[in-house]
Amino acid sequence: MTEEQLVALLGANLVWILLAILIFAVIFKGVQIVPQSEQYVVERFGRLRAVLAPGINFIVPFLDVVRHKVSILERQLPTASQDAITRDNVLVQVETSVFFRIIRPEKTVYRIRDINAAVATTVAGIVRAEIGKMDLDDVQANRSALIETIKGAVEDAVDNWGIEVTRAEILDVNLDAATREAMLQQLNAERARRAQVTEAEGKKRAVELQADAELYAAEQTAKARRIEADAEAYATGVVARAIADNGLEAAQYQVALKQVEALNALGNGPSSQTVLVPAQALEAFGNAFNMLKGRGA
Repeated sequence: MTEEQLVALLGANLVWILLAILIFAVIFKGVQIVPQSEQYVVERFGRLRAVLAPGINFIVPFLDVVRHKVSILERQLPTASQDAITRDNVLVQVETSVFFRIIRPEKTVYRIRDINAAVATTVAGIVRAEIGKMDLDDVQANRSALIETIKGAVEDAVDNWGIEVTRAEILDVNLDAATREAMLQQLNAERARRAQVTEAEGKKRAVELQADAELYAAEQTAKARRIEADAEAYATGVVARAIADNGLEAAQYQVALKQVEALNALGNGPSSQTVLVPAQALEAFGNAFNMLKGRGA
């Protein structure tokens, strides 16, 4: 092989090698593998060409250029603290934190330069505006509602930036020392007032219960007396009916029977051996015995 043939062969091989390198470079530049947590913004001649989603994508080599690689992971802004004045003129210091993620990278990269700073500034302004509409007590008591209001306002404000606000948090609401001391005094006074009210209500309740007890006792006594009176009336009625049915003799018989029972009880007492009975009593007992004898007792 002559020298001219060798040079020609080397030249042909070099062309093939360069062609292979060119093809490899074209393939390398034309194939873009996008990670799951990112999206690529592609430009052609300085203008937006496409937004590449995660996975394998193809672009035109040397014409299309990946200009921005944007993370679509959720982001948390650093905790921010800003002063705000409530509707009742109380100065508070509010600590906030916001979470967001980019959903339209082409809007984010072409409409705002520093998205984190822009969102932080927007949140600070909205927090001041919303707290200025509320009294201090409402800020403390309705924190959940305030958070939802701030989140909705931020979402409306950043809609053109291609982001989604996933969560907004009010971490703390701090007061200055003078306001805190005044609120502590007010709280102590309120506690003392509630204690006095509770004590007064307790005394009032005790008096009411005592009156109820006395009324109940009086009612029960009245009921007992009424029952006793009803029983006496019933007994009297029974005796009256017996007299009406059997005449005076039946009543005398009952009296005589009671007299004999009383005499027997007196004579059977454990310490009674001698019993002195008046003459009138003996005569009455005699009449009783005669009446009982006549009855066959």
